[in-house]
This record gives sequence, C-alpha cells and structure tokens, in this order.
Amino acid sequence: MPIEQLRSMLLIGLMMVGFLLWQAWQEDYTPAPSSVSTVSTTIPDPSKADVPSTPQATASGSTRSTDIPLLPGQAVTAKVSSEAGEVVRVKTDLLDVVIDTIGGTLREVRLRAFDATTKNKEEAFVLITPELPDVFLVQSGLIGHKDAPTHRSTFQSQQKTFELPAGGTEIAVPMSYHADNGFEVTKRFIFKRDSYLVRIEHDIRNTGSEPLSMRMYSQLHRAEVEQEGGLFRTYTYTGGVISQPEKPYQKIDFGDMAEQNLDATYRGGWIAMIQHYFAAAVIPPIDQDNYYYTLSPGGERFVVGAMDAGQSIAPGQTATLAMNIYIGPKQQERMQAASQYLERTVDYGWLWFIAEPIFYALRWIQSFIGNWGFSIILLTMCIKLLFFHLSAASYRSMARMRKLQPKIVQLRERYSNDKARMNQAMMEMYKAEKINPLGGCLPIVVQIPVFISLYWVLLESVELRHSPFIGWITDLSAHDPFFVLPLLMGASMFFQQRLNPAPPDPMQAKIMMMLPIVFTFLFLFFPSGLVLYWFVNNLLSIAQQWVITRQIVGPNG
Repeated sequence: MPIEQLRSMLLIGLMMVGFLLWQAWQEDYTPAPSSVSTVSTTIPDPSKADVPSTPQATASGSTRSTDIPLLPGQAVTAKVSSEAGEVVRVKTDLLDVVIDTIGGTLREVRLRAFDATTKNKEEAFVLITPELPDVFLVQSGLIGHKDAPTHRSTFQSQQKTFELPAGGTEIAVPMSYHADNGFEVTKRFIFKRDSYLVRIEHDIRNTGSEPLSMRMYSQLHRAEVEQEGGLFRTYTYTGGVISQPEKPYQKIDFGDMAEQNLDATYRGGWIAMIQHYFAAAVIPPIDQDNYYYTLSPGGERFVVGAMDAGQSIAPGQTATLAMNIYIGPKQQERMQAASQYLERTVDYGWLWFIAEPIFYALRWIQSFIGNWGFSIILLTMCIKLLFFHLSAASYRSMARMRKLQPKIVQLRERYSNDKARMNQAMMEMYKAEKINPLGGCLPIVVQIPVFISLYWVLLESVELRHSPFIGWITDLSAHDPFFVLPLLMGASMFFQQRLNPAPPDPMQAKIMMMLPIVFTFLFLFFPSGLVLYWFVNNLLSIAQQWVITRQIVGPNG
C-alpha cells in the first residue's frame, strides 16, 4: 500500500476516534428524548399499585410454599394510610435521615460528606427525597398475612429524634406495629458509624394460636423525569440495575420496566437504582433464594425491589427478617464491602482493566499531594515516562523524515506523473535511511486506550466530583467554564504539529491543519481534568520532540 494512503488512513482513523469519543459523551451525558414532559403528582392507589404480592413460582417453575395466604392481586387490608405521617429524624456522621411513620419509609436522606453544588457547599447533597420532580423513596414492609404491615401501614415511634453519640458505633431506631389478628411487629433501622449501609429489621412476634408466615420486601420507588438542559449538560444513566449469577451487572431502564415487570428468583444478588456518582441498592440475604421484581404503579413512577424467602413463626415465637440498604456514593471500597459486584455500578466501560489501575494510581498520588489537578499532572508525567522510549523512537523517525523533506520534494517533482514509481522511490529512501514513515503516529495510537480509560475515570469516579484545581477551575469533573484549558490544548496541538514533517500531500496537510481546531471544539465540554491530562501530555511531548529534533536536524532544521 502506498505510504500516502497509509498516512491518510491513520489520519481518518484518528478523526474517527475523536468522533466516537464525542458520540459516547453525547449518548451518556445528554438527556435522551422522552415523551414524558412532567411527573404526575397523583399518588397511585396504595393498596394495589406498588405493594408487591407473593410470587407463585420460582424462576425454575417450581411452586412456592402455599403457607403464605396473600395471592397476586389480593388486596392488602393492613392499616393503610395514603397521607404522610409523623417524621423521625436520624443523624449520623455521614447521613441525615427522615423516616416517615407511615410504613417506615425513608423519605429523605442527605449525604453530609457531599455538597449539593460547587456554589452551595454548605448544603448536603440530597439523594432520597419525596419532592417533585426527583421523587426517590426507600420503602419496606411485610406480606403473607392480610394484616401484615406494608410500607403504607402506620407505625408508632416513641422518639422523634435520634443522633449517633460521640464515640458510639451504631444507633437503632425502633417503630412498633400492632395487628388485630395475633401478631406484633417491631421495625428497626440500624445505622453504623462511617457507613452508608442501613439495616432494616422486622421482629415479628406471633401472639396468636396458629403458625404465621411472613416475607419481607424492600424496594426503591423512583420517578422518571425528563431532564432539562442544553446539548452539553452532563447527565448519565439513571435507572435500575440488577445483579444475578449469570449477569453480575445488568441495566434495567425505565422503558424496560414500563414494558414488562421483572419476575426472577435466584440466590443472593442485589437490585439498585443508580444515577451519576450515587446509588441506592437493596441487598437481601445472600444465603437464600430471593425474589426480584419491578413495578410500574403509574404517574411516571417505577419500583425495583427484592423479597426474601420468608419464614414460618410458631405461636408464641419471634422471628427476625432483615435486609441491608446501601444509600450513598459510588465509592468502590464501600460498595465492595456492602455486596459482591455492587462496585460495578462505577461503570468504566470495556476498558475497565486499564481504567481501574489508572484510578488507583491517581488516588494514591492524590493521597500525598492533596489536589486532584496536580495529581493528574503527576500521573500524566508517569504515563509519559512509561511510553518514553516508544515516543523517542517515533520522534527520531519524524526528525529524520523532516531532515529528508528536500529530497522528498525532489522525488515528487521528478515522478509527478508516475505515483507508483514515486512511492517505490520513497520507500527505498526510507529503507536506506532506516526510517519508519508511520512511526510518528504510534504515540497517539498507543495513548488512545489510556485517554479513553482516563475519560471514564474522570467521569465516573465520585472522588473527583466538585474537586477544585486552581483559580477558576472549581470542578475537575466539569468542563472549564471559561474554556481556557481547551484553547491551550488546541494551541499545544498546533505547535506540536510544527515540529512534525509536513505531509507531502496537500490534502493531508489541510487535514493536519484542521485537527487542532476539531479537537479543540470536541474538548470544549469535556471534563477539565481530562483536558488537563491531554494538555500536559502535549507539553511534555513538545519538549521531548524539540530536543530530539534539534539533535538530528540541527538548531536551524
């Protein structure tokens, strides 16, 4: 293949990579069109819409135990209220929580370690909220008896405020429910220090004369909202995620839920609602077969939940049914400790095997420096050092080609009417001079996987959320508000091109001249941390290439 065609293919490939990056950004960070314009304020019928019923068959088709009398579609007759009840407030070192006495629903959770916005650092980020349009609730309850308390039933609490004491490791928040037909339930929320896990327990005491069977469910109730904003607003996937043995991480978007309800049973696992940087997950017992479901109660609301295998309670006996709920940031260590595969909600894409080491290296550097921006600069230097010899070989090849430019021009003039002979003569000259004409493209090609991996690290890692660098750059995960870094990056690309030998083909030369402009435009709305990496990498490349070019071509070359 003629050398000019190879160069053209590489240039086209480079531009395609840039386009694919831009396309990936738009797909993941631009709101998808939706026919939903508003979220309905109508609450569906609480007795039927979002209270799960007992599944009748397992995923393998075997019939479930018939000692649970509640059947699909059977009305719930426990003491039900559709109004908001009294609230119980809980404060830990990491969470501010509001629990509704109606059902013991977690109706508000603020993450104290995370600010709402870069301009409002005094207010904690709200993940769980009953407020429109971002309704997001954590609901739980019992089924198996017509009077079993669901998340619509009324509980009693003797205390309205709880706070984790200084030096204390955990705090328990109890609520009570008394049925009319022979059982009592104490619902208990357990919060621990330095933890985003909330354990929800139901202590069930059978005061009747007949055996009692109960199953516990926990679910996440969320509204689908049409996101507002322009083309360049940063939005990521918001929706359901489930972990099952065959597929440890699988998305279930709102469209899937609206089309068909999930109905699956398997051992262990978890189900979650995720959004950018944060997640809430229901984690049932890992040593039993759990039932997983989704519901569409209407009003643009969607529910994902899990139900345990249940337990039979003899007269006079007490049993405890419990589940864990993770409510917090997508921090990998915390999620790994909470449940297997939960850390996969930090989605680094198909290059995760490169992205994860980059993240851990970046975080290790930051632990010493204390500034994510300077950590990115130091990481860039380390990556550049890793590819130093490969880059040096490529720059030597380009410098030798630059030195041969006069001879190349002569060959083009000599064989202007015979391109085949011209390409043959050029290849013979390259071989004699021991030059790889494609060597100059290798540094860029090699860096593309690293670049894409770092792209996902900077977008998906909550550790970089609202992390300042210097001056006007107050959030490395967001674009430069004044576009200074993208413009500097484009200028560095332009100066780096000046060190390269000019393409012999005029069309290639025009394409090369356009690349800095194209990439500057693409990078305008990329995270400033990513642009910082590319800019610093360009500066280091310019310095290395300039030294090598002077050594081979000379100071006036």
